[in-house]
Amino acid sequence: MKPVTMLKFALAASALSLASIASAAPVCTKLPPAKWLTQTQMKAKIAKMGYRDIKVFQVSGSCYEIYAHTKDGKRAEVYFNPVTGAVVQNNVD
Repeated sequence: MKPVTMLKFALAASALSLASIASAAPVCTKLPPAKWLTQTQMKAKIAKMGYRDIKVFQVSGSCYEIYAHTKDGKRAEVYFNPVTGAVVQNNVD
């Protein structure tokens, strides 16, 4: 394989890797942030769901995302619909 061809292949592979990283968060809503629950409202809903020890609370794409523990003590990365507060994706260790 020619060096130029190898370079093109490496650049294409890098671009695909970056695209998959950027699309890691699910799509939670298409509504604008003005329609979202406030962070305070969302944190209250999350607490009522039983999540505790929230290490990270952030906006990730069109979602609220947390890193916390479940009521059973398991580590969880959870994506929420910021309009309704519903769980969109729940990754529990």
